[in-house]
Amino acid sequence: MRCELCEREVSRVTIHHLIPRQKNGGKGPTARICSACHRQLHHIFENTTLARELNTLEKIRQHPEMQRFLNWVRKQDPDRRIRVRRKKPRM
Repeated sequence: MRCELCEREVSRVTIHHLIPRQKNGGKGPTARICSACHRQLHHIFENTTLARELNTLEKIRQHPEMQRFLNWVRKQDPDRRIRVRRKKPRM
C-alpha cells in the first residue's frame, strides 16, 4: 500500500479524516496515510488547524513543517517505527 502523503510503500495505512471527526468531519473526505505521517500530523497540529487550514493533502504537503518531515521520512525504511516530535515538553 502507498501512503497518500509521503508516497512510501508501507505494509499498512491508517485512515486520516481530512476534517477531524471532532470538527464534524466523520463523514467527510479521508486519506490513506502511514502511521508515521498520521502521528506527525496530530502531534504538530491541533484539530482546529487541521479542519480550518489543512483540510486537503495538498495543503498539508505545502506546510513548511510537514515539508521538512516528508523530505526526511521518504528516506526512512517503511518498516521502521518513526518517532514523532512532541508539541509540548513533558512535565
